[in-house]
Amino acid sequence: MENLTASLQAMQAQVHQLIQRVDLDSKADRAAELELEASAPDFWSNPEQAQRVMQEISRLKGEVDHWNTVLARIKDTLELAQLDDETLHEDLSGETRQLQEAVERLSLQTLLNGQYDDHNAIFAIHAGAGGTDSQDWAQMLERMYLRWLEDNGYKVEILDRSEGEEAGLKSVTMSIKGEYAYGYLQSEQGVHRLVRISPFDAAKRRHTSFSKVELWPDIEGNLEIEVNEKDLKIETYRSSGAGGQNVQKNDTAVRLTHIPTGIVVSCQNQRSQMQNRERAMQILKARLFETERKKRDQQIAALKGDIVSAEWGNQIRSYVLHPYRIVKDHRTGYEESNTDAVLDGRLNGFMEAYLRAKVNQTLAQPDTALDLET
Repeated sequence: MENLTASLQAMQAQVHQLIQRVDLDSKADRAAELELEASAPDFWSNPEQAQRVMQEISRLKGEVDHWNTVLARIKDTLELAQLDDETLHEDLSGETRQLQEAVERLSLQTLLNGQYDDHNAIFAIHAGAGGTDSQDWAQMLERMYLRWLEDNGYKVEILDRSEGEEAGLKSVTMSIKGEYAYGYLQSEQGVHRLVRISPFDAAKRRHTSFSKVELWPDIEGNLEIEVNEKDLKIETYRSSGAGGQNVQKNDTAVRLTHIPTGIVVSCQNQRSQMQNRERAMQILKARLFETERKKRDQQIAALKGDIVSAEWGNQIRSYVLHPYRIVKDHRTGYEESNTDAVLDGRLNGFMEAYLRAKVNQTLAQPDTALDLET
């Protein structure tokens, strides 16, 4: 029991330090102020503003409650461990392991202090250079991220998906909802490179494929971006599906092209053309907002990173499956030899290394990082 007690005491001290770092008292005070504001008789006279306030209250109270719950669990477990009852050892050991994982996640969360880190996210994967191999690689990445999202409790909605001609997919766009979705996924934006023996090459030669990951904070309802209808090319088409009843018989899917910037947004997951158009417009505004934000303040880190082509030399991470097996992030130097685990969604190590390097300002640029042997 002594080891458990020491471990729990160390965790308790760590959480207290982390609570000071995130200034949890200020967040609790802010939630209380907003709740007082929400109690005013005319609060709902402006529904949109009221909704934003209620969302902020929910977010702040959820964060405060989460920290306090973890701290209370540590306190309760520590009190039981100090009873020195060996019959409780197995149960307390299991609870201590769970608490260690929770504290590690909270520690990582303290690194997520960007303006939009706590927002939901819009996440996209695009096949790049490499033909069918690249489209297959894009689908492998889709599976990898869906596994990570599922394991970490995020809600995923596919907004648009374009299948490859022979295999894989050309692109997929998802809506990711959950705690700090944008903050955690920011480490993944950029070009991902795969080196393997191609399953599509009869000669069994080694191929290099590329796919690009894009990310935006999903700032629903908060964007005051004006889009002139004259600047839009609006196309409708039939939503794709698995067949049978899932195939839409009407042109409900919508593709918006913003002519001045060339930005293209598609949405096909909603039931009606109007709903798809509204969601596509939200995404377009998010992308335009990002562009304007870069222009206004170059010192603020770009939300999506540099716009780079999905081809050789720009990769942020390499996944080598032949002649050896390793996944290496070129910006942080972090690597994993268990490639199967990574492709099954074990990405937390890469995310943590990225966030710590970002805070410490030690991130290497993709174009200056050393490549793995190909």
